[in-house]
Amino acid sequence: MAPPGWQLPGLSELAAPAHWQAVDFVSDLHLADAAGATFAAWAAYMRTTDADAVFVLGDLFEAWVGDDARHEPFEAACVAVLADAASRRQVGFMAGNRDFLLGAATLRECGAIALRDPTLLDAFGERVLLTHGDQLCLADVEYQRFRAQARSDAWRDGVLALPIAQRRALAAQMRDASRQRQGAGPADTDIDAGAAVAWLHAAGCRHLVHGHTHRPADEALAPGFERHVLGDWDLDAEPPRGDVLRLTRDGFRRRRIAAR
Repeated sequence: MAPPGWQLPGLSELAAPAHWQAVDFVSDLHLADAAGATFAAWAAYMRTTDADAVFVLGDLFEAWVGDDARHEPFEAACVAVLADAASRRQVGFMAGNRDFLLGAATLRECGAIALRDPTLLDAFGERVLLTHGDQLCLADVEYQRFRAQARSDAWRDGVLALPIAQRRALAAQMRDASRQRQGAGPADTDIDAGAAVAWLHAAGCRHLVHGHTHRPADEALAPGFERHVLGDWDLDAEPPRGDVLRLTRDGFRRRRIAAR
């Protein structure tokens, strides 16, 4: 259960315009230069989706080492896809634990909006709470300590002062540590249901959408409260995987993404 005093962080609210028909949610794509099939599937999806908005709820990238890297070949290709998509529909980006160094400069270049974690979306008569999900993994105490440190201005400034190559090496070390934590077991890496329900109570809504855990599901957290967990993408794996969660006036539904 959530510890005493656990409260919803500062909440940002976003209202869908009346003409919107569909909002898509994705997360945990972990885009990387070596994952060509995943990039191709994502680029095709961003180009062809008929959603009015695409909201990325964290970990779009395997690692984002700072906005000054956005003009390097792979990062520039990703920025171009985002910019093209944002010229057709609204694109929102919420930072995850792999890409929290993505900042205002990249978002301006893409034409995307920043989504605070958490964000309350009012759409189609529903109030839906959006979060990457890592803040709610309370049993992973080691990660929560690191998260608090890494979100500080001092830590960011120190890391961003390093050469890009050194930052990439640091990101690789962080990824290895993350994989070791994930191997500790599902109890440590899933969200705390009590904390999630407390957030939903405070936000006045009954639906939570999150990523981070790589365990796609639609399930009850408690009577009257549901969560919709986004799946990760790996179109380079066998079998390939990737899905999109869509919200319309008819509710939530999932769409599988095929390799290109």
